[in-house]
Amino acid sequence: MFQQAGRGYDMAITQFSPEGRLFQVEYAIEAVRRGTTAIVCRNSNSVVFTVEKKSSELQEVIGSEKIFKVDDHIGVAIAGLTADARVLVDKARVQAQVNILNYDERISVKDSTLNICEYLQLFTQNAGVRPFGVSFLIAGVDTNGEASLYLTDPSGAMWGYKAFAIGSGATEARAYLEENYKEDISDEELKLLPLRTLKELMGDNLSKDTCDVAFIMKDDAKFKLLSNQEKEDLLSKI
Repeated sequence: MFQQAGRGYDMAITQFSPEGRLFQVEYAIEAVRRGTTAIVCRNSNSVVFTVEKKSSELQEVIGSEKIFKVDDHIGVAIAGLTADARVLVDKARVQAQVNILNYDERISVKDSTLNICEYLQLFTQNAGVRPFGVSFLIAGVDTNGEASLYLTDPSGAMWGYKAFAIGSGATEARAYLEENYKEDISDEELKLLPLRTLKELMGDNLSKDTCDVAFIMKDDAKFKLLSNQEKEDLLSKI
């Protein structure tokens, strides 16, 4: 008889293996690794999101989104299961509005990330559920004008970054970012860096139809998803 994966320790989310591993969480992380590449970079006051987009000629745009708006000042790029991401994004959107109603101020990027992570962690300790198979790069510009970028993973852990990539091309993308990111990067260079990183992975396949780009710039600190023409104008500069 063949042994089951994880020797049966993956049959319940609440069961640790003798090595202290939760296999279902690791399976969810693997779903993220197999997702499309997402890259987010920030400087002190602005944020740029770029994601790889895969679709067929017959497919409509609706349903394949990999960048989401949480609030006017916060956006999310995802890798993993899009359906799982929508549930978490909707929850984050509601929490952003609750914060305005309760405290009369916009939620901070860190607090929004913490709310998502707390919800993610609940799905690692209750029977009858599974972890969310998605990771977020959640970023934005707070009311004090400072930009933030955080990574979440299916376990509910979070980390802060200046630039990061997730998904199938993450290893190569991170290597490129480590070589080319600078602390004092200008807004104009910031707009191009994620696209240049994606071009390293995709080569000539990178076009306005195979990527999505969004900005939150210090001028107005509002989330903006670029149109096809705006993407084409950016791509002509790299």
